Order: sequence, then C-alpha cells, then structure tokens
Amino acid sequence: MWEIVLSVQVLQNREGPLLFDGWRQRARDKVRPWIRPLMTLAPQAPYFPDFLTPSGPADTLEDEIESVLATPRARIRAELELLGAQRSLPTWTHRLADGDIRVFEGLGHTLRSYHNSVLQPEWPSVRAHIEADRAKRMRAFADGGVEGLLRSYSPLLRWNPPFLETHYPVTQELVLGGRGLLLLPSYFCCRSPVTLVDPELPPVLVYPVARDVHDRVLGPGDKSLATLIGKTRATILRSIGDGCTTTELSRRSGTSIASASQHAAVLREAGLISTQRHGSSVLHNLTPLGWDLLIKARHRIRPAQDLGR
Repeated sequence: MWEIVLSVQVLQNREGPLLFDGWRQRARDKVRPWIRPLMTLAPQAPYFPDFLTPSGPADTLEDEIESVLATPRARIRAELELLGAQRSLPTWTHRLADGDIRVFEGLGHTLRSYHNSVLQPEWPSVRAHIEADRAKRMRAFADGGVEGLLRSYSPLLRWNPPFLETHYPVTQELVLGGRGLLLLPSYFCCRSPVTLVDPELPPVLVYPVARDVHDRVLGPGDKSLATLIGKTRATILRSIGDGCTTTELSRRSGTSIASASQHAAVLREAGLISTQRHGSSVLHNLTPLGWDLLIKARHRIRPAQDLGR
C-alpha cells in the first residue's frame, strides 16, 4: 500500500526525473479516469490519510486492501476532514466517510486495478531494489549491531543517540515510548522519508531505497541471458546466495577476485543480480529473476552444475 500511495504521488509531480520519468510515461499510457479517486486521496501534498497505509501483517495485496476497507468509519471521517482542510474534496468522499458500501467497493476495485495494471509490471525491479537495500542493512547489523545498522542510513538518517533525525517537510517529533520502530524501504519514496501523522499508530518510517543499485530486469527470452551459459557463471550465481561482497564471492566460488568481478558484471547486465556499494566494497544480491532461474534449474532433470552444457 505504501508503494501504491507513493507512486500515485510521484505520478502527479516531476520530482526525480532521472529516476521516474520513464516509469511515469509508461504509467500514464495505462491509467484511465478511474485513477482519479486515488489522486484525490493521495495528492502531491505533505498529507494523505493514514488509513491508506495500514500496519500489521498482510500476506497478499487482497489482505492489504481488506485492511484499508476495514478501517473504522470514525477514523476515515476524521482523516478525510484533515485532508479536506487542505483542499476541496469531491462529494463521493463524503459518502466514503459515511460508510457507503458502493464507494468502498469502488475504492477497493481502484486499488486493485492500479496495482495490477501499473505497478505489477514494475514489481520485479521494485523487489530487486528493496531486497538489495534490505541485504545492505542486514549486513550492517551483522557487522555493527543496532548502532551499525542505524549508522548505515547516513546521510539520509542521522543517528544521534538517543535520537534518529532526518530532514522532513514539516517539523515533527515521533516519540516511541518503548514501542518499536519499523524502518521500511520504499522504491517510490522520493527525496525524504515519510511517516504516519497519527502518533498513536504503530511507528513506521518509510525511506527511499539506495539508488546506487545497478539492476536491469529482463524477460526470460532476452538475448543477453545467452551470455550466462557456462559452469563458472552458474557457480557464481549460486554462490551469491543471500548476498556477498566480491571478495566473499571469490572465496565461495573458488575463483580469483578479478574473475568473480567480471562474471558478476555479466550477471548484473543480464538482470540476474544487483550490485550496491557497501563502504569500500560492493555487495551483490540476486534479483527476483536470478532467484527464479536458480529455482527452475533445481527442478530440471539436469543438475544445476550442468547449466553450462
């Protein structure tokens, strides 16, 4: 839901032209007038209703949409009043606040249609960036504990114990009061992190993923996949596992550092891995396409080590 809301905002502005102009063009070719309710609820503005991004466990898109539609009517009404104080709202939002079932069903259909037609084609790239960012944070945690993890967000976030600070569109302080803080990487979060307005809701800080990821997600018929034929690259791909540096990749695969780096470059060009800088080294991770290739290879009659034949 965060990616839906934030991408709807990106669609309405010109921020991040190098990052999002290509996606904006593809998205505008697909959207229809039915997207207008989403633009009404998630305008390009500092505020949008918290109920659009529910917290709590959810396994599927349908679970998330159901959480949105199950929001107590009193809360929806209060949050729409906040939105209405900033801009004029169409009459259908009043029916939403009153619990009109047809409006709720329409909102659910709009969320589903937007995700399926606009976001789903981009989802492999979204996942690749988020998984690469998560791997970087987990490595920072493994190397330096919580302190190392929080320091890894610099300069986006500044860990100044006991405060975590960031630039924000408005002056705001989120007091945890013993609660945990969910740090959520986002593909469509642009410029600065964002949090919920209601301080009583479970604390969450959504931040833009690192943009030094070099990934290119391709279809299975792309000709560049032919460059992967060979035992060494199959070994390199398997050796990356849950993420590793070039030095670790060299050790795991039994190749020289120069050879590991060269093969990783080919795999990255083919869209099977992503590479992200981590301090003085780089961190390689499998993309969804890379994972899919390994899974399919394991289920073939031929063993994975015969990929090069």
